[in-house]
Amino acid sequence: MSNEQRIDSQRAPEPVGLYPHARRVGNLLFLSGVGPRERGSKKIPGVELDEQGNIVSYDIEAQCHSVFRNVRAILEDAGSSWNELVDVTVFLTDMKKDFPTYNRLWAEYFKDSPSPPCRTTLEINRLPTPIAIELKCIATIGD
Repeated sequence: MSNEQRIDSQRAPEPVGLYPHARRVGNLLFLSGVGPRERGSKKIPGVELDEQGNIVSYDIEAQCHSVFRNVRAILEDAGSSWNELVDVTVFLTDMKKDFPTYNRLWAEYFKDSPSPPCRTTLEINRLPTPIAIELKCIATIGD
């Protein structure tokens, strides 16, 4: 008998590939990369695209709020919570421009957390969809 479980949230955006929102292994929950897209559409809060689908402009604050909301939805649908995050890898497409806003919002979202998660932030030159931030998370989950 396996103690692994696939988790698919009904509130987070649909995956853009063949993968679940998360997998539970024992008391750990591993989330696939989560972006700011809204469920049921290709809408990305704070992003303006041209006719070819290229980014014209974006609001990193709107994307941060949306991606944090999506992560929270997956955690809660899996039976975990925001305060159970233990490790987060953050991918930004423009570290110099976006890190200060993202870092400020991170502090706001975790200000009441008794033990904020570990965090690594990386700059990459693009993500699979026209977004500026994606989170890869590990959390604990009770029985």
